[in-house]
Amino acid sequence: MRLQIFNHGTNKSLVLLDEIGRGTATFDGLSIAWAVAEYLAIEIQSRTIFATHYHELNELASILDNVANYQVTVKELENDIVFLHEVKPGGADKSYGIEAGRLAGLPKVVINRAKQVMSQIEKHSKIAIGLRKNIKKLTPSNEENTKEIMSQLDIFE
Repeated sequence: MRLQIFNHGTNKSLVLLDEIGRGTATFDGLSIAWAVAEYLAIEIQSRTIFATHYHELNELASILDNVANYQVTVKELENDIVFLHEVKPGGADKSYGIEAGRLAGLPKVVINRAKQVMSQIEKHSKIAIGLRKNIKKLTPSNEENTKEIMSQLDIFE
């Protein structure tokens, strides 16, 4: 990602981003991805396609009326998954990273342990889907709305 997006982007721009924030620590990556998506929606207001595995970013659609979520569909079988290569409205509620690891050939013992670790992380994480219930949706159209949007984004209370 080059700074041209931020320095030269307009509300007529089409911005395509894939996995912003990956390759760093989870919280760093999520923070970077959130800030980039938020900036594009609030400040630049560009048309943006933002591919990510950070489910927490789904919450931006509940805060900003110019953000919508779409997901690639997956069919879950008893011991397998099939990527259907279809896109439908709504954010994904889970990731298939462990399943992708299984498909890549990770040993069953590693997959089972990864599922145990993920279960514990999900159980104890304070960063969860649905943090933004009961907030009002805002249009990033002026400075006053932008300040109100930012005040609603304290997701780590």
